[in-house]
Amino acid sequence: MAKLKLDLHDIYNRGKDIDAELNRIIQEAIDKKIDLVEIIPGKGSGQLKKRVLRFLNQSHIKKLYHRVEKDDKNFGRIFVHFRH
Repeated sequence: MAKLKLDLHDIYNRGKDIDAELNRIIQEAIDKKIDLVEIIPGKGSGQLKKRVLRFLNQSHIKKLYHRVEKDDKNFGRIFVHFRH
């Protein structure tokens, strides 16, 4: 299964860059028919993870993917599953 990975550690404090990268990775997964995107907001305070989940919960984004899975073994990781 093909997978894309987005690590947000380097841009954790740049809001516009975070949204741009999230949009880019979602669009790339759709364009390349990738089944899974792994997003790594990291553990930290949890604020970046909340921001990512809010982004993914927007109605225009939500209709693009199948489901979101929070990694129960690693708090700092989110999986976005696609159906093509």
